[in-house]
Amino acid sequence: MNKFDLIRPRTLSEAVAALPSQWSEERMRDALPLAGGQDLLTEIKEHLVEPEALVALRGVPGLDTYEWTANGELVIGALTPIVRLERDERIGAELSVLQQAAASIASPQIRTFATVGGNLCQRPRCWYYRNEHASCLKKGGAECLAYEGLNKYNAILGAGPSWIVHPSDLAPALVALGATVTLHGPAGERTLPLEQFFVLPADGDVRRENVLQPNELLVSVRVPKPRAGMRSVYLKARERGSFDFALSAVALCVWHDGAKIEDARLALGGVAPTPWRCASTEKLLAGQPME
Repeated sequence: MNKFDLIRPRTLSEAVAALPSQWSEERMRDALPLAGGQDLLTEIKEHLVEPEALVALRGVPGLDTYEWTANGELVIGALTPIVRLERDERIGAELSVLQQAAASIASPQIRTFATVGGNLCQRPRCWYYRNEHASCLKKGGAECLAYEGLNKYNAILGAGPSWIVHPSDLAPALVALGATVTLHGPAGERTLPLEQFFVLPADGDVRRENVLQPNELLVSVRVPKPRAGMRSVYLKARERGSFDFALSAVALCVWHDGAKIEDARLALGGVAPTPWRCASTEKLLAGQPME
């Protein structure tokens, strides 16, 4: 592990100012934000990134906000530990898909330290990307080595020129719930649907998985109040019985009148470079009996 400076900003503006204003050509040495560190510190130890500085976010006020608003929305600060979603009884009662997704992540120890923002922004688990000696497309190489190599865990939907899958469990659940995210940069805040936060490799910079700019932070997630008649579930298939990433996952929300499905939102995890909305399936579900 290379030496790095540890910057401890006291405000959100200071945190943003400590990040680079543009990506360097190499990128692996750029200053990076540090939240729970469960993914970033692993990348550093594996020499996938060797930042000159880490910007510790723990002391920045407001990033650990967690509240149910008066109108029934849930606002989750980026530094909220995942275990809080798992243990919130109201989430279990009203947003079960989110509680189930949170409980499926890694181990209890990791869920205690890992953050919601970090889970949404974590990097790919592809073994070529994670191998410091493999010069793959995600690290500035000429090609995606998984395309004709070992691709057992790689994308079957929406891939190319990189065939990574997005590893987040929270992302499909939050997309199915219609969540939005707030980002903060030098120009202020912007809010967008979480579904638009993620980008396919073919639609932008192949070395990025989301729309965050170099000096921009994800600060919060907002989950709308569930409409009446909603039922939801998160199902995850994994190679090991526990503590593993998804081979595939399904986050499903349906709204019903007691007899039939009126509306549905369905997002897949572990099969595409982004949480994958299944719009055609949603249309097929509408009007089907609830039995």
